[in-house]
Amino acid sequence: MDDKGPNKAHEARVQKAFEAFQRQIGDRLDARGRESVADVRDAASAKDGERLRRQLNDLSRHHSWLYRELASHPEVANLLDELALLGL
Repeated sequence: MDDKGPNKAHEARVQKAFEAFQRQIGDRLDARGRESVADVRDAASAKDGERLRRQLNDLSRHHSWLYRELASHPEVANLLDELALLGL
């Protein structure tokens, strides 16, 4: 069985959620904020739990307002909850 299908579907969901977030908040992001959000997106897309935790902690420390916005965005929050349920 080819396992690339589910991974591609997951990656597409992550991309869609973060694109929606960028549309909502993008004009308030500086270069470092955009980079931090991209790091979180990449870790979520890769299902890399350790890197995702590290990126979220970094985001929380350096961009607390952005962390709150990310956590309250419906699509992104739902995605992060699902990854947490998978133990990531």
